[in-house]
Amino acid sequence: MTETLSIILYVLGSILLVVLIILGIKMIIMMDKINVVVDNINAKVNSLNGVFSIIDLATNKLALISDKIVEAITSLIRKVFYKNKEEELKNE
Repeated sequence: MTETLSIILYVLGSILLVVLIILGIKMIIMMDKINVVVDNINAKVNSLNGVFSIIDLATNKLALISDKIVEAITSLIRKVFYKNKEEELKNE
């Protein structure tokens, strides 16, 4: 009885070992495939960095231009209102 139980445990242990080895090999193959995909994505993202830097530069220039325009309009409006207030103060 104990001999058959030990034989069954050895057989099941061997089967478990084989299954774990097969799963380990499949996991290594899957990790290699994932590594290839990640490298491909990384290359594509790096190729788009130039485009994004150009877009960033363009938006920075547009923001600078719009800030200058707003500053000019604001200064004109302030001059008009301060001129009116100065005239009111002189008239009093």
